Order: sequence, then C-alpha cells, then structure tokens
Amino acid sequence: MEVRRLEPRHPKALFSLGFHALHRGDVGGAVELLLAAREVAPADMVVLMTLAAAFTQRGDAPAAREAIEAALAVDPYFIPALLAKGAWLEQQGMAVAAAEAYRNALKISPPESHWPANLRPQLAHARGVAERHSRAFAAYLEEKLAAAHGKLPPAVAGRWREARSIMAGLSRAYYSDSNQICVPRLPAIPFFEREQFPWVPALEAKTAVIRQELLAALQNDRDRFSPYIAYRPGDPVNQWQELNHSQRWSTLALWRGGLPVQENIERCPETARALETVEMAAIGGLCPNAMFSALAARTRIPPHHGETNARLVAHLPLIVPDGCMFRAGFDERPWRVGEVMVFDDTLEHEARNDSDELRVVLIFDVWNPLLEPAEREMVNAMANAARAFNG
Repeated sequence: MEVRRLEPRHPKALFSLGFHALHRGDVGGAVELLLAAREVAPADMVVLMTLAAAFTQRGDAPAAREAIEAALAVDPYFIPALLAKGAWLEQQGMAVAAAEAYRNALKISPPESHWPANLRPQLAHARGVAERHSRAFAAYLEEKLAAAHGKLPPAVAGRWREARSIMAGLSRAYYSDSNQICVPRLPAIPFFEREQFPWVPALEAKTAVIRQELLAALQNDRDRFSPYIAYRPGDPVNQWQELNHSQRWSTLALWRGGLPVQENIERCPETARALETVEMAAIGGLCPNAMFSALAARTRIPPHHGETNARLVAHLPLIVPDGCMFRAGFDERPWRVGEVMVFDDTLEHEARNDSDELRVVLIFDVWNPLLEPAEREMVNAMANAARAFNG
C-alpha cells in the first residue's frame, strides 16, 4: 500500500495488491487492480494470466479468453497460457478445440520427467484430455472406414491402420534414423516379408539344434554372456541408464562388428554352420553381428534406433515365454519360437519381456534386399572412407 501511495501506477504494487485481493475473495477489487496493472504493463505475462484467472472467478468467460489471447499474442509458446486456453475451451464445451490446445501445449513441453512442479497437474490433465479425444477419433475412423479398409489387399492394410492412428493423434509417423550410414530414399518398412529371404526355411529347420546349443551355453557358459549396453564412465547414457552394464540384457556374441568371436563359435558350431547359409550383411567395422540375446524377466529394452538402413536385423526366437512383445515403428509383433522375423532397426524399436522367465533370440544382420549389388559395394566404400578419415 505504501508503494502505491508513493507511486500510484507502480505495476508491481498494483499486481501484488490485485493478487492478494483475488486470494482473499475480493474478485471485483482484484479485477480493478489487475486492469490497472495491465494498463501500465500490457505485456506482463503474470499480470495477464492472473487477470484471466480473476475474470474466470467472476464468471466473465469472454474477458478471461481475451486476457489469455493477449498473453499468447505476447508469446505464442507460453505453456501456462496454452493450458489456460485449453481449460477455457473445455469449460465452454468445445472438446475438439480444447484437445488441440492441450496438444499444442504438450508438444512444446519438456519430457514428463522435467515438467515444472507447478504445471504438472495441468499437463497431466491436458495429456488425459488429448488422449481421450484421440481414442474417440480413432474409434470413429475405424467404424467409418471399415468398409473401405476391408477392400484393401492384406499386404497394404497395415499402413492404413497406421494412417488412421496418425490422423487421430494416437501415434506419429516413424522414419528411418540411422546412427551411422543412411541410404536415402529407401522405404521405411518396419517388418519385411519372409519370402524376400531365400535362406529363411533352411535356418528355421535348424531351430532345434541351435536351441540345444543355446541351452548348453546358458548352463555351462553363462558367465560369457556380457551386458549388451556398456557405456564408459562419463558417457551420456540417456535412455540406457537402467540397462548400462546390466545382465538384464546380455549377449553371447558369435560375430561382433564384422569379426568372428572364435571361442564362442567353437562352443556353438551348429549355430555357426546354420548362419553360413544366411547372406549376412558385411559392412567393414560394423557388421555382421550375430549373437544370442538374453532378456531377463520383467525387463524392457527402451525405444532406440540402429546404425544403418543398408542392413536389416533378423531374429530367430529360441526361448519365448508368454508376455513378450517386440515393436518396430508402429507395428507390434510377438516372437514365435522357430519363426524368423526381419525388421529395419533404424525405425524406432523396443522389446519387452513382461514374463517371469528368460527370453532369448538369435540376432544377426542381413542386407536390405532393396539395395542393388553395386550399392552394397558403395555402402562398404562409404564405411571404409569414414573410418579412414576419422582414424
């Protein structure tokens, strides 16, 4: 009060008095003081948002919306104003517009682990509203498009299920993201058809003998399984923190970075011979890789991307308890013992073992069949040049 007496138009004094008036229930007085503060400081976001709250308490919805829009005119990316706009639209029964406003706020918000404490309840509510709207829209699309979808050939039906999901906001488009060598203009196909790989039947026929060698390795050489994730101290581990140097995801390598691991090949000779029938990708310093990959009970491999879309990754499932699932891009598939699946690991992918038992698959690299033979040579030339330049 003393500051205002000495300087009647002091914006901070006017705001402080208006704020306290609002909190003691004097809504009319608060509005008067906050309007005076806005007149002096028209771009002050705190004044505008508090004024919007005061108008809301007074039941003056148009004035509250005007104050919110004024804040967004100053900064269209101000998250509290976007959330307030979503809440205003929701209160007016404008569900679609509210979901869109909330979705805009969520798009520019940090990851949930970094949400500001004061905005966490509002962001969680915004996410809930946006997700409910997306699920309702997806269900509507499924119903309305059922007849058209039923006319699609099975080979392309999956992409239109994904298209519905993207339109409804339940998922986003998944793109190839190679950590090392990216071959542009290759289609981003999550799972390739088995018929594209002539070696599949012969390898699957060896499932029993490969599985026997795996069981022997688990029994006699468990200490040779090493953590798949092994960052050095000081390296940023990002999503790998829980699995870094952990036996929850461990491997027994037969080939690593293009080189054979001879002592393990000698322990698993039938597996090595079976893999000789496969046209494994050979990219200097990178692949082939071949390994038994063991995922412990109740363990999830977080979403990540692979090294190059010039090669694909193949799985021969060997031990698969109920409750295991694999996702590449939009598509989720269960592993089935003895059935090879081939996918592009430069699409975001993840694996889950929600069972109480161990899951093990044989993993190995194969060439992307969409590459011409000369392109395989080009991939190797690029890999060799990159290694030479980078030492």
